[in-house]
Formats: sequence, C-alpha cells, structure tokens
Amino acid sequence: MSRSKRKWDHIRLALATGQERKAGFEDITFIHQSLPNTSLEQVKLDTKIGGLSVSSPIFINAMTGGGGDRTLEINRDLAVAAKELGMAISVGSQMSALKDPTEAESYRVIRHIYPSGIVIGNLGSEATIDQAKAAVDMIDANVLQIHLNVVQELTMPEGDRNFCSALTRIEDIVKGVSVPIIVKEVGFGMNKETVAKLLSIGVSAVDVGGFGGTNFAKIENNRRESAFSFFNDWGIPTTVSIAEAKAAGGEFSVLGSGGIQNSLDIVKAIALGADAVGVAGYFLKILMKEGVEALIEELHLIHREIAMIMTALGARNMKELQQAPIIISGKTHHWLNERKIDTKQYSQR
Repeated sequence: MSRSKRKWDHIRLALATGQERKAGFEDITFIHQSLPNTSLEQVKLDTKIGGLSVSSPIFINAMTGGGGDRTLEINRDLAVAAKELGMAISVGSQMSALKDPTEAESYRVIRHIYPSGIVIGNLGSEATIDQAKAAVDMIDANVLQIHLNVVQELTMPEGDRNFCSALTRIEDIVKGVSVPIIVKEVGFGMNKETVAKLLSIGVSAVDVGGFGGTNFAKIENNRRESAFSFFNDWGIPTTVSIAEAKAAGGEFSVLGSGGIQNSLDIVKAIALGADAVGVAGYFLKILMKEGVEALIEELHLIHREIAMIMTALGARNMKELQQAPIIISGKTHHWLNERKIDTKQYSQR
C-alpha cells in the first residue's frame, strides 16, 4: 500500500473509530474558590511551547499531510483556523514528502496560509539529521516534533519492528538541528523514566500523547487480517502521563494531549502541570463534519470558556492555573500512588 493511501486510511479510520473518554479527566476535580479575587478581564492565555511564546494554551496537534489533495485541503483549513486564533499548529509526519517530493505541498500549505505562525514540523524517531533538517526547511518550522509510536508500528501490518537506538538518533537531531525539539507520543502516554531520558539529551519539550484519545492500535487493527487486540487498551492515560512527566523534574515544557475534547479538559491538563495542550481528533471531527467556519467558532468558544473557568479559580495566567488546587481520585490517584508520585502536592498548594 502506498504511503498516500495509508495516510488517508488513517484519517478515515480515526473519524470512524472516534475517541473514548478514557484519558482520566473524570478523576480530576477543582477545589472551588468562593473568593477568587480576580476578574475576567485580568485573565491572560499566553504561554510557551519549547521556549517559544504563543498567545494560546491550545495548539492544533499533528494530524496529516502526504495524502494528496484531500490532506492538503485539511491542512489548509487547519492553518486558516490556527491563524484566526493565533495558535501554534503541527503538521503530520513529513516522511512521506521526504520520500515523495510531490507530497510536500500538502505540508507547505500551512506555512503559505500562516506565514507568521508557530508551525511545528514532524518526523518519526527513525529520522536522520539530514531528514530532520529537510523537514524543518520544507515548512520553515519553528519547532520540530519527533514522534514515538512503537505500539502503532507493531500493530501496523507494514510497520517497523526495530526500535533500537531511537534515543541516540533523537540526541543527534537535538544537537544537529537549529530549532527546539519536542518528543511526542502518539496516544500511548509517557512515564517519568522516559521523560528523564529525553531531558538528559537536551529535548526542549515532551508531548505526553496519553491514552484516551485517537487509538492508533485500534486503527491499525482495523487494517489487519488478524487483530492484535491486546494492544487496543494499551497505554498510560493522559492525566497520569502529565503527572509522570512533571515528576521527572527539570526545566522543560510539558505538553498535554490525548483525548482532550473541551475547555474543562484543557484547564485540568494545565492544572496537572501542562504548559500547553494539543488537540487533534476533536478538531478534525468538527472540520470534516461542519467545516472550517464551525471549527473557528468552536475555538473562539473554547478560549472564552477557559478564561471563565480561570476566573472562577482565581488564576490570571497559566502559571497561576498550574497552582490551582485539585483533588485526584479514581484510577489516576491509584496509579500515581503506586508510582510514588504524591497526589497531596496537588490538593495542598
């Protein structure tokens, strides 16, 4: 099967598979503040991604590209929406355009539409330094995202089976490329040990890509003759992944993603420690079913709702929101305590 056909299969199956509410956000509850001592007009939504300032705590996460005209149209519309809100935006894996230059325009369209925006490039951990440099140059990327997708590759009929030396290759890219490097999971989450390894080689940010969003194991199983069903519920939920990443310590950006579908999910992710939040599947569904104007309307609404929730919590900016007290319960509480991550640090601040 061609890469172009596979790219479109991923979009089609992602929409058909949908998302389950398994990211863990039901386990997070804010402690109500009767005297928040703030006003809506004081709330600021700006933050940083990998050291770069952005005006929104939401970014449009990696989705597609390299699938011909249909993926070009999706990326064009996503760029229009990102530009309207001043949001950062990531492209899907650019490897297909590196192997077939005729597909490059399906990625470049984002930069054409959004010349002044924060645009994030994307490659897998198999990439070489030269490929990383070419991916950055292709879209004049401000940041490069390296994605980790071991379980997806193992489930994919034509996927990779060798994951040796990935950390070494990522380190080479960190040293050899002039833009900040984000390392992202694609829906199976990250633990604190993985994050610590990535920080030790100079990665600027991690996108935890937690379990509970688009399930690429299920997507690939739908493409197999004999399913690897044991991977369908494999992974670390998004809430747990954010807390695990923060437990690694150090100065770096934590990006939360995986099954985030509304403003309350976004605010909870930031309260857990995320500096910004990536959304893909939810935005794609709106775009494909209702069009770009509906997506822009939804994005404006989400930003207004975030500001309202922050006002209720007494949080005037992202740093203050990260200190809002929360109660962690359920499976998230159990997991974190088993991993010796103290949940009282969140409730007593």
